[in-house]
This record gives sequence, structure tokens and C-alpha cells, in this order.
Amino acid sequence: MSSENSSADDVQRVWDVVVVGAGPAGASAAYAAAVTGRRVLLLEKAELPRYKTCGGGIIGPSRDALPPGFELPFRDRVHAVTFSHNGRFARTRRSRQMLFGLINRPEFDQQLVEHAQKAGAELRTGVTVQRVEQHGSSVPDRRTVAVVLQGGETLLARAVVGADGSASRIGAHVGVKLDQVDLGLEAEIPVPETVAEDWKGRVLIDWGPMPGSYGWVFPKGDTLTVGVISARGEGAATKRYLEDFIGRLGLAGFEPSISSGHLTRCRADDSPLSRGRVLVCGDAAGLLEPWTREGISFALRSGRLAGEWAVRIAEAHDAVDTRRQALNYAFAVKAGLGVEMSVGKRMLAAFERRPGLFHAALTGVRPAWRAFTDITRGRTTLGELVRSHPMAQRALNVMDRWVGAGGTQEPREARSLEGQSGEGRSRED
Repeated sequence: MSSENSSADDVQRVWDVVVVGAGPAGASAAYAAAVTGRRVLLLEKAELPRYKTCGGGIIGPSRDALPPGFELPFRDRVHAVTFSHNGRFARTRRSRQMLFGLINRPEFDQQLVEHAQKAGAELRTGVTVQRVEQHGSSVPDRRTVAVVLQGGETLLARAVVGADGSASRIGAHVGVKLDQVDLGLEAEIPVPETVAEDWKGRVLIDWGPMPGSYGWVFPKGDTLTVGVISARGEGAATKRYLEDFIGRLGLAGFEPSISSGHLTRCRADDSPLSRGRVLVCGDAAGLLEPWTREGISFALRSGRLAGEWAVRIAEAHDAVDTRRQALNYAFAVKAGLGVEMSVGKRMLAAFERRPGLFHAALTGVRPAWRAFTDITRGRTTLGELVRSHPMAQRALNVMDRWVGAGGTQEPREARSLEGQSGEGRSRED
């Protein structure tokens, strides 16, 4: 669809909210703004549906942030997790209840966009935003933002939400600062029915050979999504890890239908979330969980908040009120997602030092496994877990002290736990 101009006169239409990017964050923002009855335009540079490098795990917080009536297009439902440490010490833990679901991003994103459209948002695909302007000749007044498209067309809005991914142009306008950049590599591998059946309902998480790295296998019917992630700058080692990982799994003989890569970017603590009448959310804001690099739930939740506060900014009549609403948006993000990110950073720092400790805990310590299941099911979050469980707080404090000491010594309990990690054991909880 194209934007509309007034036919009665030559006055250009001003949208209440323009959202840039139609991924989970952008579609959620567009839905949240449109459901209030405002005029909302959703812009996407690709044609939908389109592929995105993503494992496609939908955990509880993601499900809770979806629009009412949204039916998840699950390709599989996970009831078991096999953990391994660089291909060794494999152990499977099982659950009678579903832990999380697996989706393909093209279907999932398309469905989110359709919900935004049903709420009243207009969609325009195949357009690239070059920049936004809040001052200058393109901007008729202080309540308006100009969105300049490739080719020179200019759209006007009372508020703009940047959800245009980890290489966001809107994020650059806002001044987003990044604290952590990682490289994810992924292959979509079609497999025979016999292989698919072996993986049905079970995922693999492998703690990798580089600090902070891990790999995954997510089954989706007749296709396995196999990927690895590690710190940017380790490109050659990350590629070798993926190749070795696929080889160890016995999947090297199957031709991937898609091989792709993606940079995930995590915001610095003092990174801005707005500038004037422009907000950022999701990957564009660097919002994701630093340890696991889980981003879908952060995109959905921050997108919803951005859409809600964009409406308030659109209604603001002066700079003071605009600033107040933008600060309220930042506070809402930091009070929830920011707390989870803070805990995630501490977890990553400890995980980089000693992944074997995490492997031993998740495979051999019931409270650690229960925390994992509670988070994936949406019963709690990392932030809530640490805030409400003294044992979790003590464990995190111990890890902080250990990391601060340079990781040269482990607590005696940690060495004991790591020794409990057995080869090939399976347990149901």
C-alpha cells in the first residue's frame, strides 16, 4: 500500500505513528498504536514474508506479549533438552509439560503484521528509509517528524518508532550505543523422516569452545535449524565451530536449504531509547538477553511499549510533554527488560569463565533446571528470579565474586557440581 495524500487540497497527510521495520518489534509497535484508533503506517524494506536468521524459539514471555487471539504457528513443541559441552557430556532432561515452542520466522512475522493490519495499521513494503529529520525545511512544525525514503519521498508523522533491526538507521539517529556484538551463523537443514523423528520434541544446546559461545539444534518438522553464536571478531572460529558441530551431529551429508549469518547487538547501559519524537525498540535499540542472545521476547515486549508511548508522544503538544513521555518509555523498558539484561550480562560474564559449571548445574542440580523451565514457560524472568529467590541471588553474587577475581578459582561447590555431569544420562522432571 502507498501512503495517502489529501485529495481535497495539497496538504500532505500526517500520520500519528510511523513504524520502521515489520519484524516482531515493529509489528508489535504498530499493533499497539493502531488498536487505539490512531493512524499508523508500518514500513518494511523487504517483501513479506522474508527469511530471518533466528532459531525461532518462543518462550513464555513471548507468548504473553502476543496480541489477543494470536495462534502461534508452531512447527514443534519442546519437551526435552539435551545439553552438551563442546560435544561431550551429553545429557537429556525431559519435562511432562511443554517448555517452549518453535516457529519459522517468515510465518510468524507475517502473522504479526496481519494482526497489526487488522487493528488498523497500513502496511507499505519494498521501501527503504534513508533518514528521519526533526528539524529543517522538510519539517512543517515542532510536532512533526519527516521520514525520508530512498528516492526522495517524504512522509510526515507525529511520532516515529524505529524497529529496523540491529543495523538500524533510526538507531543511528537516536544515538544507540552498543556494548556487545556477537555473530550468529545458522543453517536450515532438510532431513529424512527417520532423522526428523529422532529430534521431534527435543532440542540440543551445546556450550561451545570459544568463551560465551554455544550451538543449538531446533527441530521444525522435516527441517532442523542448526546454529552457533560467538563474539564478533571470532568469525573463522565460529564458522569452524558450526562445521564441526554439524559434523558431530551426523548431518554433514545433508544439503542446507539456507545458510545465513547475523550480527546481534546489545545496548550499553547508558544508551538512549529516544530522541525527540523518535523511539527505538527491539534490535534497533540493542534490546536482547546478553547471555542467550534471545531477542524475540525483547522485541515483542519493547515493541508493545514503544507503540503505546508513541501514541502519547503523538498527542504531545510541546517539547516538554514529548520529553516526559519519552522518559516514561525509557523507564518502562529499563524497569523490566533492563533488569533482565543486567542479570543476563552477569550470567554471560560467569559463563564465559566456566561453561562447565553451567552445564553441570543445568544437568545435575534440580533448582537450576527448575529455574530454566520456569523462565522458558513464562512463570518468571531472569530479573524476577534473582529478585524473589534468595538462593538465586546468592548464586549470582558468588559468580560475580569469582569473575571479579579473574576466574582463577572456583568455589568448592562448583567443582563438585561439574564432576556430577555424566555422559548420555536422561532424566524426567
